[in-house]
Amino acid sequence: MYPIPSLPYKVKIAPGTAIHPEAAKDVLLFKPSTIRSVTLKNRIVVAPMCMYSSIDGAMNDFHLAHYLSFAVRGAGLIIMEATAVEPRGRISPNDSGLWKDEQIAPMKRVVDAIKSQGAVAGLQIAHAGRKASMGSPFAGYRLVPESEEGWASDIWGPSELPFDEKHGKPHELSKEQLKVLAQKWADTAVRADKAGVEVLEIHSAHGYLLHSFLSGNSNKRTDEYGGSLENRMRFPLEVVRAVRAVWPEHKPLWLRFSSTDFKDIDHFAHDKDGWDVYQAIEYAKELKKIGVDVIDCSAGANLSGVKYPTAPNFQVPFAEAVKRDADIPTGAVGMITEPRDAERILQENKADYILLARAFLRDANWTLRAAQELGIRVKWAGQYEHADKEHWVGKNGALVDSLLPDPANV
Repeated sequence: MYPIPSLPYKVKIAPGTAIHPEAAKDVLLFKPSTIRSVTLKNRIVVAPMCMYSSIDGAMNDFHLAHYLSFAVRGAGLIIMEATAVEPRGRISPNDSGLWKDEQIAPMKRVVDAIKSQGAVAGLQIAHAGRKASMGSPFAGYRLVPESEEGWASDIWGPSELPFDEKHGKPHELSKEQLKVLAQKWADTAVRADKAGVEVLEIHSAHGYLLHSFLSGNSNKRTDEYGGSLENRMRFPLEVVRAVRAVWPEHKPLWLRFSSTDFKDIDHFAHDKDGWDVYQAIEYAKELKKIGVDVIDCSAGANLSGVKYPTAPNFQVPFAEAVKRDADIPTGAVGMITEPRDAERILQENKADYILLARAFLRDANWTLRAAQELGIRVKWAGQYEHADKEHWVGKNGALVDSLLPDPANV
């Protein structure tokens, strides 16, 4: 394992691992999974969530405490937040970045902490495109001008079409600039490898740069990067090829995409000239050919003013459709909050992994709670075992004296 100062790895079994694998073999949420040479102890994934807490792109003590809290409590894979491939690719001035070598060491410190608890360290790399230079939600969601360390006049996208009236108007990227950008994604992947990241995820969703190229709702180009689906996929696929070429062969590559723009509230409505699940499936087929291992199926956020069919598990149908029709492993995400729902999604073969975001912010113990609700004994971190009722209580509900600590050592 990977010990870090002041937090030695003291247990033989990683937190979140089924203590009796044979007894847990039919509970898929806690069944290990191997992708290339990386093994996840369970199928529970902390989804990437922007924390807007970096300084000049560098992670710090907040990130260490934040991500370690999930690792200590047993999550299988922790995908760290959207990390920009260049400064102007940040959503906000306080986004994480990995566009220069000086940002490697601060990130490696966080990665080592995640690994110290037997979790797999993942990272999402991203470019905000036309949704860049915005304030964080808790600092006021507005366009940040140059006078406040923003870059409101240096925003870029496939076309000169802003996301909405709150966002800046982007400049249209030239073909030469696209080549430079693809290389920046690759350079960032190299730095991620140096930081010890084990799973890399490319952000191709939520109206950011790659998604805005994919969708005809945001891409109005008339050259080979716009128009037909083949053309709209061209730049995102160039980025993926560039990343896969430098990302180690033994390490998995994930990609998150929006399965639809939700121009129509119906999950499976056609939006032929925009972006719908049918085009997303074709995209997934191409991604599989060039080395993407898992598709993280999200949706929306490329159009303002649209309605979403929000309800528990509402994006699961996309993961199911992509898994079935593109024949590629998928991750389900989006308002999955209940362990039994998560297990049912896996049992019904609708997805291969369960990603949770806000659910983990509300309850960092979600993995441990899921095990309890599903009747599975999992290992707790040694430092927290005193809180595990199963550790101290016998089958008849009586305290197990032999397991009680010597008071002199408490």
